Amino acid sequence: MSTLPSFLDADLHGKTVLVRMDHNVVKNGKIKDPMRIDATIPTLLHIYKKGGKPILMTHVGRPFDKKTGVITIDAADGVEPIVKYIEEKLQLKGAIPDCTGNGAEGITDLAPLGKAVQALKDRQVDFVYLPNTRWFKGEEAKDEAADTLAKGLAALADVYVNDAFGSWQAHASTYNVTKFLPSYGGLLMLKEIANLQKVFEPQRPLVSVVAGAKFDTKIGPLSSLIKLSDKLVLGGVLYNAYLCVKYQIQIKGVGEDDLALAQQFLRDVEPYQGRIVELPAIIESDSFENADTWRVHKVRDLKPGTVLNYVLDIAPESFADEAVKGVFTSAQTIFVNAVMGYTALFTEGTKAMYALIDSCSQAEKLFGGGDTIQDFRDLLPGIFAKAANNPHYYFFTGGGAILDAIVSGSPYGMKPVRALMPQA
Repeated sequence: MSTLPSFLDADLHGKTVLVRMDHNVVKNGKIKDPMRIDATIPTLLHIYKKGGKPILMTHVGRPFDKKTGVITIDAADGVEPIVKYIEEKLQLKGAIPDCTGNGAEGITDLAPLGKAVQALKDRQVDFVYLPNTRWFKGEEAKDEAADTLAKGLAALADVYVNDAFGSWQAHASTYNVTKFLPSYGGLLMLKEIANLQKVFEPQRPLVSVVAGAKFDTKIGPLSSLIKLSDKLVLGGVLYNAYLCVKYQIQIKGVGEDDLALAQQFLRDVEPYQGRIVELPAIIESDSFENADTWRVHKVRDLKPGTVLNYVLDIAPESFADEAVKGVFTSAQTIFVNAVMGYTALFTEGTKAMYALIDSCSQAEKLFGGGDTIQDFRDLLPGIFAKAANNPHYYFFTGGGAILDAIVSGSPYGMKPVRALMPQA
């Protein structure tokens, strides 16, 4: 496999550099967590160091309604808070092109982009930040509109840099644009891929932990991950559906689709089923909204035909169980894309698991997914603060990107990454 071309090897002096970031951190007009922005700052600074003029872009939210075909252009999904954050953090002056669009097609007139880039070239501003890429006609298109937008974006710049590891879908600004400009990976992209390689070529044993609210989004990654891992720990609906199928029980909220997919998963990975770690205690509740009425059930006591209400967490004592502790403490690599509890009322299982993982000082600990990292920070702030500076920890900026790469069988498997690779 060829190495990913690095923008550090490109001549950027005096050139405009179109950079795709994954700054999807704005909700209702406010930044939820600047982690993804901070992770891309080194790339931005190196562009300045190499004499380049940066044009930044990202998507925010999901403004395109697939049912109606309407693109909603709303300040709540705008990039203004991101620009303000970068300006204040780096003492720079940014500009956002003044684009307008309509709900039927989104932004179609790219002329304001050129005007803003000219101001950048004239040194009136330090960087240009394009409006939300998903506001533009063609960004998520599957037809020639994607290439049309990509050509328009490419016309603004001399070089393209993809530093958006978390934006793994093949859209105009992550994929099609590589057809029209010399293209490179940014520092964050290179760093994320290097750490993802530790999942594909781990120090063993590798213990993987995956949870989710729906089986359909995880069956592909799970089927691939169980073959890579020495042990696989499930949580959320994934574990609930597994328990329903294996022990012939019923759990409220686990639908027929999830049960069918759990059965398919267990059939498909039958030779590897011994790698699944059964967490021995679960928490049942009568309600999602009320944490007052809950009970602990031992998995070994479940009988065929048992009917449970909502199972909303893994009981903390599961992670004090000697067999489970042994799985984690013997691991040399731990990959986590999981929150054990369903709601803010059920967090004890997640806290217990993260604390156990932190005690595994010898292991490489790789955390992926926004919810996973956010819960770690919120539930165990002291441990998280130390982990952020611990070389045995790595926090990926994109959970979906990791799972997509795992399904593809390579850290270079995501389409936007493949598009950067030298063609044979």
